[in-house]
Amino acid sequence: MPATLSSSPSLFPLSSFPSSNKPQIGFCPTPTRLTNFTSLSKPKSPLRKLTPLSAVSIEKETVISERPDTFLREADGQDDGSVRSRFQRMILEVQDTVCAALEAVDGAGKFKEDAWTRPGGGGGISRVLQDGAVFEKAGVNISVVYGVMPPEAYRAAKGSATDQKPGPVPFFAAGVSSVLHPKNPFAPTLHFNYRYFETDAPKDAPGAPRQWWFGGGTDLTPAYIFEEDVKHFHSIQKKACDKFDPSFYPRFKKWCDDYFYIKHRGERRGLGGIFFDDLNDYDQEMLLSFATECASSVVPAYIPIIEKRKDTPFNESQKAWQQLRRGRYVEFNLVYDRGTTFGLKTGGRIESILVSLPLSARWEYDHKPDEGSEEWKLLDACINPKEWI
Repeated sequence: MPATLSSSPSLFPLSSFPSSNKPQIGFCPTPTRLTNFTSLSKPKSPLRKLTPLSAVSIEKETVISERPDTFLREADGQDDGSVRSRFQRMILEVQDTVCAALEAVDGAGKFKEDAWTRPGGGGGISRVLQDGAVFEKAGVNISVVYGVMPPEAYRAAKGSATDQKPGPVPFFAAGVSSVLHPKNPFAPTLHFNYRYFETDAPKDAPGAPRQWWFGGGTDLTPAYIFEEDVKHFHSIQKKACDKFDPSFYPRFKKWCDDYFYIKHRGERRGLGGIFFDDLNDYDQEMLLSFATECASSVVPAYIPIIEKRKDTPFNESQKAWQQLRRGRYVEFNLVYDRGTTFGLKTGGRIESILVSLPLSARWEYDHKPDEGSEEWKLLDACINPKEWI
């Protein structure tokens, strides 16, 4: 009997400290006190020493019955033109738009919503649709986080050595994150997240510059390849990128292929898309518009594919292959994904960490698809990333 894994509906983090020389806090909508952090990877430079997360302080959340108009602190909320305010407005609109589109295409399932706030500001909204007509499980979550990071992380964010010894550094983070698992094996899984991060100057280092950066991406994980679907998906990503810089799509496509690599399998999780992190080497207004454009491209990139494939007839063997590929999805998330690993190592809420997992997955001993089969073609494309457009 093949092994089966189940997970329940929940919320989930996005990422922890990225693989560059800037610190980043994962968007875990129901964080706890963060303690006993163990380094997830070796630092690439002397500036990139990962700091114990016990020094990162985030207040305990309070569940609320109705979502507020804003999760920003009063001082931030008064500046409607700030990047913080506009990014929050963007992620709330994206959550509403994506959830409405998913409910429309599902026809039966409805999202369950949980909302929370924190005494010092911040909060989030989790929405999960489970066991719908089309979607096995779909989560679309947003969060706004205020906290304090250690001085070592602040020095890394500055990107240069300093003789100053600043105290703990206040930070702000906001993001939208989603994973969508359809029932039909011919309909692909989708993942997307977009986030913004800022630090404020420490109290004992007046005049120190505020640091900021953007991150995110959208990627497709099918069990079967329909070339017209993959080309459509990648063309929408390229179109969004090309509006801002023609180098973005090839650069962020490769980044996506490299990030979602399952090292112990020697293959990618899926057929890629775009991925970027720690992006602050362009104008801030341009990058805010870029992140907004990418997030707004999710529905036109994905919904036409779902509408085309959701009712395609399939057999038990094809469903079993989808479950095997779901097993790869689980392996990546639990072994390599920085957000999942971060949450598990720091005692985060399990429901929050594992929402990105499907309801079921499958493992078979030494399974190998027949060469030339449709299943083999998918595996080959995961081992050897292709240029789809």
